[in-house]
Amino acid sequence: MNIIIGSDHAGFDLKEEVKAFLSRKHGLSVADMGTYSNAAVDYPIVAHKVAGRISNGEFSRGILICGSGIGMSIVANRYAKVRAALCHNLFTVKLSRLHNDANILVLGGRVLGLGLALDMVDLFLQTEFEGGRHQRRLDEIDRTSSPLEGRPQ
Repeated sequence: MNIIIGSDHAGFDLKEEVKAFLSRKHGLSVADMGTYSNAAVDYPIVAHKVAGRISNGEFSRGILICGSGIGMSIVANRYAKVRAALCHNLFTVKLSRLHNDANILVLGGRVLGLGLALDMVDLFLQTEFEGGRHQRRLDEIDRTSSPLEGRPQ
């Protein structure tokens, strides 16, 4: 599995913890799209980098982190083939993978504690998509929208 990650300044500290966790626990190499400090940065810049590379198939899973997670999820979901899920607990993470085949986990760096956030990342990686009736629903989403691959709608 290849993972891409990005954050704005509000999510920077959590992003660094998540990267270390992914390397330590899962042995994964993570492509970091920034930001690289706590200095203020506009979240759409980072979200576009991550979502575009998920959309074009370069990465299979991504993680985006901003203060609330809302801004990042809005940007990411403008891309074709991106299913970014803003999650606040383990239940929503599990369903985002089981039912929605989410390929980007969006977290709020100012909303979640570190322990819960790492548990959420772990569950996001371990949970497989159920398919079946859920695939039919994802197909319907794709039929009713026409964004360009790798570019926002």
